[in-house]
Amino acid sequence: MNKPLENPAPRLDVRSLSTSFGTPEGRIQSVAEVSFQIPAGQTLALVGESGSGKSVTSLSLMGLHARSARPEVAGEAWFVRRDGQRVNLLALPESEMRRLRGNEVAMVFQEPMTSLNPVLTVGEQIAESVRLHKGLDRRAALARAREMLDWVEIPAAAQRLGEYPHQLSGGMRQRVMIALAMACEPSLLIADEPTTALDVTIQAQILALMGRLQKQTGMTLLFVTHNLGVVAQYADQVAVMYAGRIVESAPVQDLFRAPSHPYTQGLLACLPGMARRQAEGAGRAGAPPLARPAGRQRLVAIPGQVSSPLAPPPGCAFGPRCSQREAACELAMPELRALSGQRQSRCIHSNDEVMA
Repeated sequence: MNKPLENPAPRLDVRSLSTSFGTPEGRIQSVAEVSFQIPAGQTLALVGESGSGKSVTSLSLMGLHARSARPEVAGEAWFVRRDGQRVNLLALPESEMRRLRGNEVAMVFQEPMTSLNPVLTVGEQIAESVRLHKGLDRRAALARAREMLDWVEIPAAAQRLGEYPHQLSGGMRQRVMIALAMACEPSLLIADEPTTALDVTIQAQILALMGRLQKQTGMTLLFVTHNLGVVAQYADQVAVMYAGRIVESAPVQDLFRAPSHPYTQGLLACLPGMARRQAEGAGRAGAPPLARPAGRQRLVAIPGQVSSPLAPPPGCAFGPRCSQREAACELAMPELRALSGQRQSRCIHSNDEVMA
């Protein structure tokens, strides 16, 4: 019997990922020097407000940027395939990437109505992927499609096979997207805000379903979201993005117990009282609650807005919005510093004493 590796390679190891796009005003740097690792079977949540670079990061890994945007992607993204071979997703030729995409690496998009084909039944769309990657005939592929619809708990699966996306509710369409992504049993699933367009009740059902599927299959999950409550319940690690860079990364319990970067602190402070208490309770695993003033509290907002990528501020990108800024913050972009306990922070004020 082969002995398992004591320190197996992470399922996904992203190193210095940078992505820019061509515009009439010049090239826009949307993602800069992003690095993270996801061990097999674990979940990394990529967090940040709109425009922080979360979706660009996930689309860069999948090689799905529109050519008309003239994307330039640099860096490395090492992925461990089912057979144990390590490949750099950013360096693969398109023909090889097509064999991986939808097969060993899959993606669930934010809005299923723009991702599902409106002129094909949901059964045909799932079966098409299975036939392409698994070599099944039409009958076997449709049987697999029905099995997947049952697996994601769509009622009357046999009937839904012959229906079109517009005939399904929003929650059902998202379940179809998950079934489509999971049909070939991928090792890595990228979920790009898969519940944003759904109401709260359906969101909870979809997230619980994804959690169950991950436990059953052992897949690795990159979860892109802005919902910190979801992060607290489902993630193992968190990477917080701002203006195209990771500004803090940490195990989920540590991040909610004591956020290090001022931007992360601001995001948590923006949560209403009940939502914040729920997130803290899920993320801390028994740690003492964060101090808060008694009585009613005014809802906090981070002042200002993200600066234009065409005219970034000098030094720290968060500086113009930061209550802790000082003259040194404008001199240079802070490095992503390693702290204790697998934590990192891109702030000159971050240290282990502050987090204690």
